[in-house]
Amino acid sequence: DPIGSPSRPCISGRAARAAAADRSPRHVNRFDTAGNYTHNVRVMLGEFEYLLLSAAAKLGENAYGAAIRAETGKATGKMCSIGALYTTLDRLEAKGLIETWMGAATAQRGGRPKRMVRITAEGRQAAAGFYGAVMRASRGVSWETDRAGVTP
Repeated sequence: DPIGSPSRPCISGRAARAAAADRSPRHVNRFDTAGNYTHNVRVMLGEFEYLLLSAAAKLGENAYGAAIRAETGKATGKMCSIGALYTTLDRLEAKGLIETWMGAATAQRGGRPKRMVRITAEGRQAAAGFYGAVMRASRGVSWETDRAGVTP
């Protein structure tokens, strides 16, 4: 029967990926929880995700959205947009790398609560892995040796 016939309906996108994953147990791990095809690729943190995790780690119990934004601004010399910050925090939380909750409302914030952030064990592991990869990739390049005061 041709594709699109009643006995073989035409499906695409997420439904097709889910159907393919259901037919073949060896391919189940190639799809993430959102139904996106991942094959055998281990996705590493992005640099902005790493910056947010690093800022949250430095801030500890005082890690919340605005403080993380200020900390990344100090580290990079430029402030990120609030939208980029909260979109990335949402993504990190969806990946299980951070936990967030709403703190108590404060008068200095006009009665608005802070979105508090805590790094999970998986988040610490991902950040350490990213840091290690960057350090290994940087060995022997001119900017790594210049930082150490060594001329290439």
